[in-house]
Amino acid sequence: MTGGAQGCAKVEQQQSNNGIVAEIEKKITEAFEVFDRESNKTVDARDIGYIVRSLGCFPSEAELHELLAKVEEEEEESTGFIHLEKFLPVMTKVLLNRSYWPIPEDVLLHAFEALDQNKCGYITKEDLVKYLTEEGEPFTQEEMEDMLAAALDPETNTLRYRDYLSKLVVDETKILPFNV
Repeated sequence: MTGGAQGCAKVEQQQSNNGIVAEIEKKITEAFEVFDRESNKTVDARDIGYIVRSLGCFPSEAELHELLAKVEEEEEESTGFIHLEKFLPVMTKVLLNRSYWPIPEDVLLHAFEALDQNKCGYITKEDLVKYLTEEGEPFTQEEMEDMLAAALDPETNTLRYRDYLSKLVVDETKILPFNV
C-alpha cells in the first residue's frame, strides 16, 4: 500500500470508529433519558444500575459501585445525582471495551451442574435459597423472591436449570447492533 492509500485507510478507519462511538453515545443517552425524570440531564445515582443493565452490561454490585465511583470522580461534589456529561465517557468506554458482558451459556450450565450435586437436572428451592443467600454476592430478599418466581417450576418447586438457561442467556448481537 502506498503512503497515500495508507493515509486514506486510516481516515476511513477513524471515520468508522467515530461513527461507532457516536452510535454508542446515542444509545447511552437514550437509556439515560428514560430515567431523567426532570429532563435536566441528571439521574438519581440509584438508577445507574438499571441504565447499565439496559445497555446489555451485567456488572456485579461491587463492579457497579466501582463504575459509579469512576463517574462520581468526575463530579465536583456528591449530590446523589449523576450528570449525563460525566456518565457518557465512562459508559462509552465500558461498551467499547465490552466490560461486564453477559456470561456465556456453557459457563452458566457448568455452574448449575456444579450446584446439582445429585446430577438430576434440577436444584431444589431449599438448595437454591441457600446458595443465593450464603455464597458469593448474596441476593436481597426482593431479588430472591423475583428469582424464585421466575425460575421455579410451580408444580415441583425446583429449578430445572437447562430450561431456565434460555431466560438467562443474552444474544450479544441484540445488545448493540454493531461491531465494537
